[in-house]
Amino acid sequence: QVQVVESGGGLVQPGGSLRLSCAASGSRNIFSIYAVGWYRQAPGKQRELVAGVTSGGRTNYADSVKGRFTISRDNAKNTVYLQMNSLKPEDTAVYYCNVDSTLNLDYRPLRGSWGQGTQVTVSS
Repeated sequence: QVQVVESGGGLVQPGGSLRLSCAASGSRNIFSIYAVGWYRQAPGKQRELVAGVTSGGRTNYADSVKGRFTISRDNAKNTVYLQMNSLKPEDTAVYYCNVDSTLNLDYRPLRGSWGQGTQVTVSS
């Protein structure tokens, strides 16, 4: 079972930036074989995929974050990053990381391993 820990959230003003980290551990397999997705859930809304990266390095972004967010992975550190620029109040949510054998474009709570989430608040 893979353990996943997110970090890097916080309070930021509109237009600001944050970098989230998703660190994985405990797997018998090398990290590079996994797909990793960043999801977010705002109050009263469903959890949605924000950005994902496959084992082959292919990336996928929600339309709402294209051009502002960048996902990257460092397999040597078992870590995936989400660089978030030009943040907007509507980006406010809890951000979760999922590690799985495939990138799940929809929220599938029973698939892969999930972290506890990190809160991102964009407000002046």
